[in-house]
Amino acid sequence: MTSDARTRQSKSDRPLLGIGLTLVAMFAFAVMDGLAKVVSASVAIPQILLIRFAVFGAVVVTLIRWQGQSVRAVAVSARPGLQFVRALLLVVESATFMIAFRMMALADVHAIAAASPLIVVVLSVLVLGDRVGPRRIAAVLVGFLGVLMIVRPGFEKLELPVLVSLFAACLWGGYQIFVRLCGRFDRSETTTLWTALVGLGASSIMGPAVWTWPTPLEWSGLIAIAVLGALAHVTMIKALSVAEPTILQPYSYTLFVWAVVVGYILFGDLPDRWTMAGAAIIIASGLYVWHRERQH
Repeated sequence: MTSDARTRQSKSDRPLLGIGLTLVAMFAFAVMDGLAKVVSASVAIPQILLIRFAVFGAVVVTLIRWQGQSVRAVAVSARPGLQFVRALLLVVESATFMIAFRMMALADVHAIAAASPLIVVVLSVLVLGDRVGPRRIAAVLVGFLGVLMIVRPGFEKLELPVLVSLFAACLWGGYQIFVRLCGRFDRSETTTLWTALVGLGASSIMGPAVWTWPTPLEWSGLIAIAVLGALAHVTMIKALSVAEPTILQPYSYTLFVWAVVVGYILFGDLPDRWTMAGAAIIIASGLYVWHRERQH
């Protein structure tokens, strides 16, 4: 068996571990987003990202050294340009979601973001060259109807917050495609390190320009956001390295459930019936796509 074949086999070796890591990552993302909505009311977004990626970088470097590896060796990538674009896309996606959280309720943003697995299906055809049958195309179209139920064009004005949330969902879908691409060439440790270093470099350009010294309470929130972000990304990248994305996809929808819980606890927000109905359609469509991929 070739090394490539062994790598492909190892990705499906531990599905239960991948599922567990995905559940942890979704919970961490939801709590992180809730705290980001709170902190971003008084702290500039570039400053939040700077602290987040600084802590993320420190955590990643510590883990690499704790495993007895050389940071320089881990940083060597077979596709450095691809890794750079992927990591930079995450910075833009993170900033866009924070802007969306300022404008809309947490659960409403995540209801729209639930369409990202369907966006992944479309991008996998365009970018990865995957073949998609008519049933999965129909599921994507039905999922789009779910998005329309949340956006409700024709009933309400299509406002900027909705467009920002849709753009963030597209960025998140694109980021997942890039993670899959990078997984073909590099180890998960390399991908994680590039995520931290490029994120730190990009946020260092804007962060100092808008820096204001946080209060002790703001520092607590910023550190919590950074730790939760590091935990979420490390566990998600690791999950994708030990289990196939088609296995993990259904469990990514727990993010919406946790977003509803966190939004209610922190802000007293609950999605309206249109948002819940649209989210249900999107999730059902995504689960059907997952079912078809599992059959293949």
